[in-house]
Amino acid sequence: MWRDDLRGIFYIALKDMRAYYLKPPNISWGILFPGALILAFAIRTPGDLRVLAPGLVTMTALFSATSMEAIVITFERRTGALERLMLAPITLPAMLAGKVLGGVLFGLAISAVVLVGVTAGFGLAAWRLAPAFLALLLSTAAFSALGALVSVAVREVFEAQTLANLLRFPMIFLCGVFVPLSRLPAVLQVLARALPLTYAVEAVEAALLGTPGWPMAFDLAVLAGFTALLFALAAVILRRRLD
Repeated sequence: MWRDDLRGIFYIALKDMRAYYLKPPNISWGILFPGALILAFAIRTPGDLRVLAPGLVTMTALFSATSMEAIVITFERRTGALERLMLAPITLPAMLAGKVLGGVLFGLAISAVVLVGVTAGFGLAAWRLAPAFLALLLSTAAFSALGALVSVAVREVFEAQTLANLLRFPMIFLCGVFVPLSRLPAVLQVLARALPLTYAVEAVEAALLGTPGWPMAFDLAVLAGFTALLFALAAVILRRRLD
């Protein structure tokens, strides 16, 4: 059974990559939109652009990992493709894991390109790529699980798109992408601590600009916790929807 699940996870992720993710609009949305926001902020508030590098990398991870993940399950439920997948000898958590894996792989690939670009462009040490890549791996896992939760929580594609944007846009302004958390009001700091992007920004910042250590390890652990929690919630809701 576990071999069937592993095989199913692989082929579902591969199918989604080919059918949904590897399209020019998704690639451009994942890179250009975060880049445009960072550029606008840099022009408005000039200074040391290196402090914006963690935000650019994590925003790219967020938007690329959720670009299709937040709607693909809703779309396949509407077309009946999801029910056909369930006819295969695979468990529902494994099927959902295949969906999440597609978002992780796409988000990791796109954000890794940006990561290498900012590391080279800002003259950062090459050894920083390894801890930053680890931070991106757990970040995209959390973001993809969030997208899956959004996708199973609604019935229509336009509802999934609306809910995804309702979550993503407040996060990029609350989670330290543009403004450090210490400069936010206390209430917003508490809210930011309940969002996965906060820990992604902190982990990538520690990897690129600071010294990876215990604070980064804590951020990575929280991101792993977010991934498990969001995946479990998505699995429960999806089972109820299919029943």
